[in-house]
Amino acid sequence: MGTGYPTADRGKLPAKDIGRLLLRCDDRPGLVAAVSGFLAEAGANIISLDQHSTEPTGGTFMQRTIFHLPGLTAVRDALEREFAEKVAARFGMEFWLTEAAKPKRVAIMASKQDHCLLDLLWRNRRGELDMNVVMVISNHPDLADQIRPFSVPFIHIPASKENRAEAEQRQLELLRGNVDLVVLARYMQILTPHFLAEIGCPIINIHHSFLPAFIGAAPYRRAKERGVKLVGATAHYVTEDLDEGPIIEQDVVRVDHRQSVEDLARLGADVERLVLSRAVLWHCEDRIIRHGNQTVVF
Repeated sequence: MGTGYPTADRGKLPAKDIGRLLLRCDDRPGLVAAVSGFLAEAGANIISLDQHSTEPTGGTFMQRTIFHLPGLTAVRDALEREFAEKVAARFGMEFWLTEAAKPKRVAIMASKQDHCLLDLLWRNRRGELDMNVVMVISNHPDLADQIRPFSVPFIHIPASKENRAEAEQRQLELLRGNVDLVVLARYMQILTPHFLAEIGCPIINIHHSFLPAFIGAAPYRRAKERGVKLVGATAHYVTEDLDEGPIIEQDVVRVDHRQSVEDLARLGADVERLVLSRAVLWHCEDRIIRHGNQTVVF
């Protein structure tokens, strides 16, 4: 599987007084200088700066800046207002300013499969995923006992095609305004456009990378019958287009004729765990900027 992925910010820097500034706008001369000058005038020290433009000229410019500013929490709101007035308005920027010391509030939704859900909770408990898991929502009660040792609220909301509207309304009552990210850790229900419009935060999903091939039940059995040589997984942001949102991360493992259907499923689950944990980590560390139906991961 792949290597060379971005490492965790928290492993390098103490979170106190560390800010993250992400921005996106039409490319033009002077953007880096304007951002750097503003931060310097505010008394901030730039620790790292990554940037990308989609074209040599006339493209879209994206930048992630990590900076240290003593007393950031106290001045954050004022800093955000001043940046909007002095820099963002001038260049037509969309921007996001966050504090590394404030983990994102995350809800995880799952069904019966536990591998992605337990992996996220385990990495969070070990300090590998800096997030605050505020709840686990499942349309089945099966995983309640496995979640209990992590001291995370487990909420069972039965959901199916027959009661989808009622179930989503209950989910929205719990999630809306209370979380910064929802992770679908093998949640086997399709979310409606109404739910996506009302949730008010990004949603990350994971699925096997056979799609659009082998749609539906028993994908690994059909993959075995077809003689596939690669098994993989894709993590992406959820949009109204089913399984077609902006891709955050993908990975594969090579397989051959000696692997059984069960082997393929086990290897696929391993890749799903890794791919989803990377995608969630990168989102929680504000590494991702969306550009159309693509992502740039710094």
